[in-house]
Amino acid sequence: MTNLAGLPPRFLRTPEAATFLGLSSRTLEKHRTYGTGPSYRKLGGRVVYALDDLKAWADRGSVISTSDPRGSVMPAKRQMSATAQPRPHR
Repeated sequence: MTNLAGLPPRFLRTPEAATFLGLSSRTLEKHRTYGTGPSYRKLGGRVVYALDDLKAWADRGSVISTSDPRGSVMPAKRQMSATAQPRPHR
């Protein structure tokens, strides 16, 4: 994928960014919704990801062995803050 000037793309749309990360588009959308994913930009109403941001986010989860502490990439789900209380079921 190159643009007219022959330069590689600097920004990827959600499907391409998800493929780059080895995730589904839906998982990347969930990360965006819950604030657990890579930084993104809105350009003309479109969500785009910079390659450097995708790499930096993926690198946060880097570990050397299974005994290393878990990386800091969170799962694509709502994260409870330390002060938040669970809501009662109705």
